Amino acid sequence: MEYGNNSMTVAQVRQEASTVFLAKVFNWMAVGLGLTGATAFVTAQTALAPLILRTPLIFVLMIAVIGLPIYLQVRINKLGAGRATGFFVAYSVVMGLFLSSIFLMYTATSITATFFITSGMFGAMAVYGLVTKRDLSGMGSFMFMGLIGIILASIVNLFLHSSALHWTISVIGVIVFVGLTAYDVQRIKGIGEEGIMEQGESAIRKGAIIGALALYLDFINLFLMMLRFMGVARD
Repeated sequence: MEYGNNSMTVAQVRQEASTVFLAKVFNWMAVGLGLTGATAFVTAQTALAPLILRTPLIFVLMIAVIGLPIYLQVRINKLGAGRATGFFVAYSVVMGLFLSSIFLMYTATSITATFFITSGMFGAMAVYGLVTKRDLSGMGSFMFMGLIGIILASIVNLFLHSSALHWTISVIGVIVFVGLTAYDVQRIKGIGEEGIMEQGESAIRKGAIIGALALYLDFINLFLMMLRFMGVARD
């Protein structure tokens, strides 16, 4: 009986640690999205947004938004907590510069509506990832394969300009990023339960930043895929 009580206490401690860690992850994700949204909106009100859209600068930013997260994940163990945080903040601003062009392409009303619908979908899948007892690691691997397929198909469509392929990529993209959201939340929950909160402030901060980056990218990509369906082009 005493063993059972001790086991329950351990389970409660792990759950509490996981909750605290998840809160840190979601807080940093919110900071990143806030910086991206503010940067994109402010930039769209200036002459910089048309310059980005109509010059090779858009390709420079495209390379940055793809390459910088890979760099951060590879180098995270060699970075201090402060540098990792600064990197995440800087990346959020770079993404905002890259996304400022959507305000020139779509109406503000359709962008806002897409954002709220994306938030609802993301929130629902995040809750599912938190409460489900099902192991989502297999689904995560499948969704990652789907992500690779989306990237390759998108590169091919740069040359084909096929509207049918564009629509197919968008549909599959929504499915992939919805699935990755649930998988990443469950994975981050597991990291919290495995004792990261006992590893010191630096490890906690870096773990939270990497977790926030994963969810941030899930949200941004889901938003962009949904915008392909819901976005209303400017006249």
